Order: sequence, then structure tokens, then C-alpha cells
Amino acid sequence: MKTENSNFSGIDIPSDDVLTNCMHCGLCLPVCPTYAITGREKSSPRGRIRLIKSVAEGTLDITQGFVDEMNFCLDCQACETACPAGVKYGSLVESARNQIRVQRKDSEFTLMMKWIFLRNILSKKYLLNIVSKLLGIYQSSGLEAAFKNSLVVKKLTPKLFKLQLLSPRIDGRFFDEIYPEIVLPRNTPKYTVGFLSGCIMNVAFAHVHEDTIKVLLHHDCRVIIPKKQVCCGSLQAHNGDFDVARELAKKNIDAFLKHDLDAIVMDSAGCGALMKEYGHYLHGDPEYSEKAKQLSGKVKDLTEFLYEIGLKVPAKQFSHRVSYHDACHLIHAQKISKEPRDLIKSIPGIDFVELNEASWCCGSAGIYNVTHYEDSMKILDRKMNNVKETQAEYLVANNPGCLTQIEYGCSQQQVNMKIVHFSTLLRTVYEL
Repeated sequence: MKTENSNFSGIDIPSDDVLTNCMHCGLCLPVCPTYAITGREKSSPRGRIRLIKSVAEGTLDITQGFVDEMNFCLDCQACETACPAGVKYGSLVESARNQIRVQRKDSEFTLMMKWIFLRNILSKKYLLNIVSKLLGIYQSSGLEAAFKNSLVVKKLTPKLFKLQLLSPRIDGRFFDEIYPEIVLPRNTPKYTVGFLSGCIMNVAFAHVHEDTIKVLLHHDCRVIIPKKQVCCGSLQAHNGDFDVARELAKKNIDAFLKHDLDAIVMDSAGCGALMKEYGHYLHGDPEYSEKAKQLSGKVKDLTEFLYEIGLKVPAKQFSHRVSYHDACHLIHAQKISKEPRDLIKSIPGIDFVELNEASWCCGSAGIYNVTHYEDSMKILDRKMNNVKETQAEYLVANNPGCLTQIEYGCSQQQVNMKIVHFSTLLRTVYEL
């Protein structure tokens, strides 16, 4: 716990209450992907809590080893699901990362990359659009194909060669270029819902967003897509940049609360989990604390929302074998697991097969598959072994990182399976 000699400072320090709740029982060990890789105590949630506590008590400095362990964690929060004491481990590791950032303990290269990508490109829509347009030109012009086929590049920069295969495919038109601020269903609206276009989803998963909109319209929803909304702040918060995350949260609160909404429906597990925590990140803000709680209370995952209002039964049979992968920030952060499974099983004709270790992380974890590529691939291999055993035709995953990571796994291991978002599956079933 924090003492006078603590090596933590400022308002965003790891919570004493959360630190002292850990009983060190070890039930988190079997579900931790990094502990499974290394077998080292310090690479487990329990071990990292001890490290954080030591820094808080002033018996350990923020060393390079401490920095490495905090960044080695995927923040998948599987340990929170397993913990009998309800320790909010995710908030601890994110607060520790914030302390590392504030005290500039990251390497100069890491600090620069975070400043470029988290503080600028992802946080500023016009910059993201410019960079995405350029990346789209690179991908469609033949330059990417030449890069992929270059033996020289493969030999000289093998890591970069592998990483570019994980790069998201930029859409020809961004989602917010396709849809207006208000979209009306054919029938009389029963619900009015807000919708987050986000950052990466807006430029690289416009097709998933469009599938979600079609599904919401089919369920008689009036959809409002605020033009002044911004990135949700999840990548910034998870990487310890609470200042930027709070500023983005305030802008979204202003954009969404202008409207009288029944819900804010999300099709990205990571974005939904963060927006449900706006009240936590802004709890000390006199102007926004209550507004943040109000907005967080309206946020619902698409499967959560459809489960509550009732899924419209498709008219036709969908006679295919389907499995489901739990996105970490859906099952562990939002505690949503039953709803998507029950909805999939309710589709006529579907042969649902449970995925072994469905809640085991795929290794994407935001930008983890870029910053820790080799470890990410070890985690993905375990996931892919289970995916192949299902012999499913479709695997549903409700997070963009999971979709990209598992698709990459399928391409590398020659697995013939469609990796789709739940909204994509539904739109296919409904033939919308």
C-alpha cells in the first residue's frame, strides 16, 4: 500500500483497497497466458500485484524489470473472473502503466511510439483518416504485394515482414463517410440507440459497423451516430495514458448525451468495456463525474442489447456449424458470455459447437501482437489448436483485434474457416 516513501505519485496511483484485497491464493495462475508461457511467479497476476505493492511501499523502484512485467501483461483480465476476492487487477496494471508513463520510465522509443500513435493518430480523427488513406493506397496500389513477395525484405527485416501481415485492411470508404448522423428503420422505431464509429473500426471494419447498423434497423431501432464523437480512449487507458483517455471520454459524453437514447450499442468488446468505465475514470471530475455514470449506464454490447429486447427469429434455416470465441473484454471485463451463445443457438438450423478454452486470450490484446509479437504467437497457437478441433464453418468473435488475430492464425495454418463478427453472421442469416 502507498506510504510516505512510495515510488508512486499523483492522483492516478494503484488503489490501496485493490492491492490489499489480493489473498495470494494462486487461483489466477492457471488462467494467466503469460504465466503459462514462462512459469515465472513475477509474470502472473499475483506476482505483478506483489511488484506493484512493493513500489507503492517504497521497497522497490520503478526498475526496467518492473516496466517489462507491466507491459508483458496482456490485460486480458481472465484473472478477475477467476479471483474469489474480486480483485480488480486490470485497474492495478493500468494504473502502474500510467505511473511508468508519468515518470518517463519507458524507453525513448516506446515513449515516442505512444506519443505518435496513442496521443495523436488514434486520438485525432483527421490524422487517423490521413494515415489510413495513405495505408489504403499502399495496400491497393501493388506496393504491399511487392513487399510481401520480396525475399530481400523478408531476409533483412523478418519481424517487420511478419508484422505487416497483421496490419488491418483499410476500407475503400470509411464508415462515417457512408452513414449520416441519424438512420431510420423502415418500420416505426421502437428504440433510439447511439452508435460509436470509433477509430480503427471506422477505417478498417466499416463492413462490420454496416452489418451492425443493418441488424439494428431490422430490430426497429432509430440509430444516432454523433458526428462529434471521437475514439473511445480504450487503447490509451489500457496503455496507461489516463489524461488522453479522460479527454476523449469527455468529448464522447458531450456528443452522446445531447440525445435521448435508450442505449448506446457497441460492436467492439474493448470499446464497450472502456465506455462502461467512464464513471471510474472521471469519478473525481466535478463537471463530468455524474454525466460519465449516466453514459456508462447506457452502454450495451450488441449481444447484450439484442438479448434484452428479444432477437427476431430468422425466417430461413442456417444449416452450418458455428463456434464462438469469447473476446477478453466481453467475458472478463463486461461479464457477457451467456447472451451471445444463447442468441447463436436460437438461430434455426445452426449446429453450435463449444470452443475449448473459449475464454483464453487470442494474443491480440490491443497492440500486444505488435509490441510482443513472439509471445502473442505462442498464445495464438494455443487458441488455433482449439479452433481447429471444432471443425466449424464459422467462428464468431466480437472484437476487431480478435477477428484480425484469428484470421491471421487461419491464414498461417491453412485453416478453412470464416471468422466473423456476430453482426456479420446475423446479417447473413437475415439476408439483409
